[in-house]
Amino acid sequence: MDKVQGGYVEGIVSIIINTILAAAKFWVGAITGSLAMIADGWHTLSDSISSVILVIAAKLMSKKADREHPFGHGRWEQIAALFMAFLLGIIGYDFLKQAVEKFGKSEGEPVVFGSLALAIMIISVLVKEGLAQYAFYIARATDNEAVKADGWHHRSDAIASLLVVLGILFVQDYWWLDAALAAIVALFLFYAAWEIIQETVTKMLGEKPNDELIQKITARITSTHPEALQLHHFHLHDYVTQKELTLHIRLPRDMTIEKSHEIASEIEDMIAGNFGISATIHVEPLP
Repeated sequence: MDKVQGGYVEGIVSIIINTILAAAKFWVGAITGSLAMIADGWHTLSDSISSVILVIAAKLMSKKADREHPFGHGRWEQIAALFMAFLLGIIGYDFLKQAVEKFGKSEGEPVVFGSLALAIMIISVLVKEGLAQYAFYIARATDNEAVKADGWHHRSDAIASLLVVLGILFVQDYWWLDAALAAIVALFLFYAAWEIIQETVTKMLGEKPNDELIQKITARITSTHPEALQLHHFHLHDYVTQKELTLHIRLPRDMTIEKSHEIASEIEDMIAGNFGISATIHVEPLP
């Protein structure tokens, strides 16, 4: 399964399950008047919306490189992840605002829940954590950042639903607990949004190749071409569906241009075959 397939599969499964869960939460929230349950329903629905974005992004990612985009369209994955993070933040702000307004009342009535509400929320916790584990599995298998972001949506919703379960059990003794739980749900949304934005922006701005990758490439080159010395100036450009690596090697000063070109080409082919990275090598003479 590649990035595109992973995005399609996880996105479609998420859309179906989240839509059903959100409808159930809205229904029970409307009956009981629970702000926390309605907020959690919107959180779940936002997961459905983010999964729609994920499916669209997967479709856009599948487009092949063209003249305007010679490195492909893989960064639609990161754009989708940012969009989902902003969506989480907007919904979190709205929940927090409603919770503060409810806290501002001088007195309030405790929300009355029934066994149906408790059952739905317990099912939600289990299902959402299951979706999170499924999304994280696909993200690890395909290295898809947007799927990983969708997994965090599921995880934060599972935690939020767990808090609502606690509210159902204790809200009769503390009328303000429903608003407090809605505020906590909002904070979880803010945290998830920040984590996604931070990780995605870092990748879009560009990262230094990790030391482990450099060591593996260096070891492979020196074992097959011991004459290539003093490897340096590693730069990795990640376009999601395509990775471009540039590096410098030093070869003996008396080596012909033809032989130098042959060695550089062999190393480039080796990196592509073993690491799935397109490499461009600059040759320098040994001092």
